[in-house]
Amino acid sequence: MKYLRWCAFFACSGAFAQVQTSWRPALLRNVGIDQRMGATIPDDLPFTDESGSSVTLHEYLGKPVILALVYYQCPSLCNMVLNGILRSVKNLTLTAGDQYNIVAVSFDPRETSEMAAAKKVSYVKGYNREGAEHGWHLLTGPEASSKSLADAVGFHYAYDSINNQFAHGSAIVILTPEGRVARYFYGIDYPARDVRLGLVEAADRNIGSPVDAVLLYCYHYDPSNGKYGMVIMNVLRIAGFLTVASLATFMIIMFRRDVKVT
Repeated sequence: MKYLRWCAFFACSGAFAQVQTSWRPALLRNVGIDQRMGATIPDDLPFTDESGSSVTLHEYLGKPVILALVYYQCPSLCNMVLNGILRSVKNLTLTAGDQYNIVAVSFDPRETSEMAAAKKVSYVKGYNREGAEHGWHLLTGPEASSKSLADAVGFHYAYDSINNQFAHGSAIVILTPEGRVARYFYGIDYPARDVRLGLVEAADRNIGSPVDAVLLYCYHYDPSNGKYGMVIMNVLRIAGFLTVASLATFMIIMFRRDVKVT
């Protein structure tokens, strides 16, 4: 489909949200991802989980959330987004359902909890960790709910009635335990390091390890490309500190040795 080729180009370029609309196909002119950093999602919207139970997003907060807006019968891009999440989180020592949650929300109101359940089975199996079913949540619901959530995080999509498909971008959103937008990662490939740092930062460093604290000092999130880049000055500061600490340790050892000799 012609519009799918356009969608794939914009999504994979990492500049989907910044492309000027004047030369896009008409269907895509209102499609994109606007960053709403710090925005709070409406956590009382009604959805249905993969078991058919009525839920709200509030049930998945209290810990950081990886949020993906997709639809389960998407012929290509949405599967790539979910597969990208799976690749990333499989390489994390943090465990979904324990330190964070993964929540996928379908923006196609025609989709059912049975479709979500079938999708969840494959990803829980691929994740292959004990209790994985408690960390992956695939939701469906009325158009009003998914549209309100999408608007809150700046995710704009359009329905193509001719091809019976949706045009949309590709990104995942990291939410804080309070439901505020913390980070966007664009495209279909999300480096595990970046996702881990995003989760640790969203949790106000209440998860992760001391190494993560050092990495967050060395790496800075760049919202223009949705990635963490190294901050050279911070790296030099740490290197300088380690050098001074090494010299001080060496001097103390030599001083103690001289004292023993005398």
